[in-house]
Amino acid sequence: MSSVSAQGVVERASAELSRRITGLGLRGRKRSPGVVERMANALCGPASTAAPRIPRRRRPSPRPLVWSQFILEERFLEKFFLYFTPNERKTLAQVCTKWRDILYSSPRWWSGLAAVLDCRELRSESGCCMQRFYNSVIRRGIRGVILISATDDDINELIKQFPLSAHHLHAIGLKGCTITDRGLEAILDHLQVLFELELTGCNEITEAGLWACLTPRIVSLTLTDCINIADEAVGAVAQLLPSLYEFSLQAYHVTDAALGYFSPKQSASLSILRLHSCWELTNHGVVNIVHSLPNLTVLSLSGCSKVTDEGVELLAENLPRLRSLDLSWCPRVTDNALEYIACDLNHLEELTLDRCVHITDIGVGYISTMQSLVALFLRWCSQVRDFGVQHLCGMRSLQLLSLAGCPLLTSGGLSSLIQLRQLRELELTNCPGASPELFDYLHEHLPRCLIVE
Repeated sequence: MSSVSAQGVVERASAELSRRITGLGLRGRKRSPGVVERMANALCGPASTAAPRIPRRRRPSPRPLVWSQFILEERFLEKFFLYFTPNERKTLAQVCTKWRDILYSSPRWWSGLAAVLDCRELRSESGCCMQRFYNSVIRRGIRGVILISATDDDINELIKQFPLSAHHLHAIGLKGCTITDRGLEAILDHLQVLFELELTGCNEITEAGLWACLTPRIVSLTLTDCINIADEAVGAVAQLLPSLYEFSLQAYHVTDAALGYFSPKQSASLSILRLHSCWELTNHGVVNIVHSLPNLTVLSLSGCSKVTDEGVELLAENLPRLRSLDLSWCPRVTDNALEYIACDLNHLEELTLDRCVHITDIGVGYISTMQSLVALFLRWCSQVRDFGVQHLCGMRSLQLLSLAGCPLLTSGGLSSLIQLRQLRELELTNCPGASPELFDYLHEHLPRCLIVE
């Protein structure tokens, strides 16, 4: 468009605006020169340029939170709490009501925890206080309860005040309780979705009581330090719990015959068997284990002091699926047993040999050939020397190693452990050869390893 025609457009626009202003009754009013022209230019724009853009109003940026506001901000706390374990969150829930309400709002914060009730203290509490506690258990989605020093009356009171437990609790533990067979039967009848049961130090419960009240729903059972538990109790477990997956037993009077009660019925389900301080068990008991339970993945014979190298050979040859084996406090186990383990248990990931006092560097050399081993415990193995530690330095899968209490290890031998770059935890407590200078050296060269001094 030429400058002449552009000037004509401006003049026509000015005339039109003047006419409209006159029509609105503004004729004769004094106005500043060029007002109509400026209005026309605002409407039509200069002839040689496009219409101006109207800038958008920017939203004001939010003000940064101060620290006292930040630690109460829900989105931050949702991520912050992820850095803590469920056990640590018990303390966090006591910081303030805001933190408590967020932690109580979802069961995911409390996974794996059990509520512990000391019945001696609870007897002085009011029913209202206990009701608040039981409501808290429901709200947090806690599925397990441990009762300490409970009597039959305490069991009846729990059933009365906590009726929702019948379809809420999946696990119950009774520790140091004086309940009788009647109390045990009452609580097991009440808990309709119970899957895990632990009895520790319950000396009033008899084998007849177990025969009377064990329910097939139970998949995990722990019997520890109950003086009336012997072979017949194991028979009840074998006959009444066809779906049993995990069984832990610590009983001084259990014999080899008890393990003969297990049948192929359990072989498909029972995967974890822990036999602690069963002093009467011998290699004959091991024969019963490998015959009836060939699919075990976790086995502990800790404190079964009559088991020898021949028993370990049976285990190694017949339990190929083992992932974890505990032979701690088995004084008759020697280097020969470790040779059997290294040759046959190709999928073993965890091996515990604490207090096996006849193990030497030769046995450690056998172990060092196991490429699948992730965790190795050699606490208080009094014959292990620096040469054995040198063997361990070639284990590229090892992530957890304990040499606590090994008296013959020196700083020079322990310093070679820096070759284990993948190590995540190293325990060296009560090692005479571990000096402050050694710990500094290990911290420098294994920065991602937790070193327990």
